[in-house]
Amino acid sequence: MSMFCYQCEQTAKGTGCTVKGVCGKDETTASLQDLLIHATKGIAMYAHRARELGATDDEVNAFTAEALFTTITNVNFDPERLQGLLRKAAQVRDKAKSLYEKACEKAGKAPETLTGPAAWIPAEDIDGLVAQGRDVAFTKRREQFGNDVADLIYLAILGLKGVAAYVDHALILGKKSDELYGMIHASLNLLAREDLTVDDLLGACLNVGEINLKAMEILDAANTTTYGHPEPTQVRVTPVKGKAIVVSGHDLKDLEELLKQTQGKSINVYTHGEMLPCHGYPKLKAYEHLVGNYGGAWQDQQKEFPDFPGAILMTTNCIQKPRDNYKERIFTTGLVAWPGITHIGAGKDFTPVIEAALAAPGFTEDTPEKTITVGFGRNAVLGVADKVIAAVKAGRIKHFFLVGGCDGAKSGRNYFTEFAQKVPKDCIILTLACGKYRFNKLEFGDIDGIPRLLDIGQCNDAFSAIQIALALSQAFGVGVNELPLSMIISWYEQKAVAILLTLLHLDIRNIRLGPTLPAFITPNVLKVLVDKFNIMPTTTADEDLKAILRG
Repeated sequence: MSMFCYQCEQTAKGTGCTVKGVCGKDETTASLQDLLIHATKGIAMYAHRARELGATDDEVNAFTAEALFTTITNVNFDPERLQGLLRKAAQVRDKAKSLYEKACEKAGKAPETLTGPAAWIPAEDIDGLVAQGRDVAFTKRREQFGNDVADLIYLAILGLKGVAAYVDHALILGKKSDELYGMIHASLNLLAREDLTVDDLLGACLNVGEINLKAMEILDAANTTTYGHPEPTQVRVTPVKGKAIVVSGHDLKDLEELLKQTQGKSINVYTHGEMLPCHGYPKLKAYEHLVGNYGGAWQDQQKEFPDFPGAILMTTNCIQKPRDNYKERIFTTGLVAWPGITHIGAGKDFTPVIEAALAAPGFTEDTPEKTITVGFGRNAVLGVADKVIAAVKAGRIKHFFLVGGCDGAKSGRNYFTEFAQKVPKDCIILTLACGKYRFNKLEFGDIDGIPRLLDIGQCNDAFSAIQIALALSQAFGVGVNELPLSMIISWYEQKAVAILLTLLHLDIRNIRLGPTLPAFITPNVLKVLVDKFNIMPTTTADEDLKAILRG
């Protein structure tokens, strides 16, 4: 077996990619990413001990999040950039070690001699790094610990990758929490141990859910204090005449910088994928040349981008292998990388993107206007909470369904479209993340002026959904699990895993997860989750709706 990866929902045969990743990741990239996780554990081992003695460092904190985020599905496919990150990881580890040793000296105690990830020394060349990566690959953990323990370690690591994405986004907007970094380092330090039991790791996974709740809260504060609270906004989903740039990914700051640099240049900017919710933020939608959204979810880019007559900017995760017919006009920034694709560095000078857009033909005519509505964050929904509560008490709203999560191309995802279409007319659908593209252009109507489909936003806006659920539970004087609320979650990658762990941390039960259960949840672990939380796989739309509404 040259590689093993099963961190996403589309993993080969539902068990794991062993020759090449479905995402396009090869064995070299997979091994370097495995090694980067190992190296980050080493950083955390020192950083955790230093923090216990009152010593922290901003670079150590920030790099921990960047390193974890880099290994998420569809972020970094470039071995050269991964090699650079591994070299930096060794430097940051040494800085964390020095921080710890100085803190020990100040406290008058002898420093521990740490082994394992903390003692890793990078190989001299990329082939050596790949070999080191093979030695710490997940398959080695299974040989060492057995499937249940190894898979729970992996589950916690995947959740931490999702946490890191949110932490990194927040830091870009100037929001950080040393307490949060401390929780991440403590968790990684725990996962570096070799004496962990299943019970230890179940607790560790729920702890990751708690960490993620904190991360989503901080990112929510970063987004809303910078750009205002999302408000219901109609977004055009058909092109307008003119030169064009489409922005995909998740990063609001990258979109803002591009909008600033394209002002007055007669270039229209479109969002794509998880950038759609940006139209709901007052300070972003104020840019008149942010004209609409192009296309659907991330997995359709290889079909949609060839027809986009402009430049393409990929921020954060979501990139697929660029096809030759748009390879010269797609750009990456932030942590995203693909070999041979022009990368916009930390200075965020988007001149190459702008020049590519001006050189491309652009849209030659307006397409008849069609719109959808976004921006139903917690502020907007809770602003009409009295109407919602009155409609529930009067029997006009019978049930709420949260139908959302990460989208993907694997068969079976038509379930979510069918489910949304079959939700009774006296029920409200909340949605978030790119899973909404399965049905967000359909007509659902309203109940007493309240739209039946409420688009809460990006995946991190699960924080808003949780706040809405908590507010409703308080209003009705019952626990969240007693609300007329059901969660139908589509999962794809690690941020969805982090959110699932958050829901479990909050003791939210009866979640339906699909279209398949994660391959990294072993039968024994699944039994625990079923017994404790009644987590269950989706079946058919008709059967699940019948069971939910009957209950």
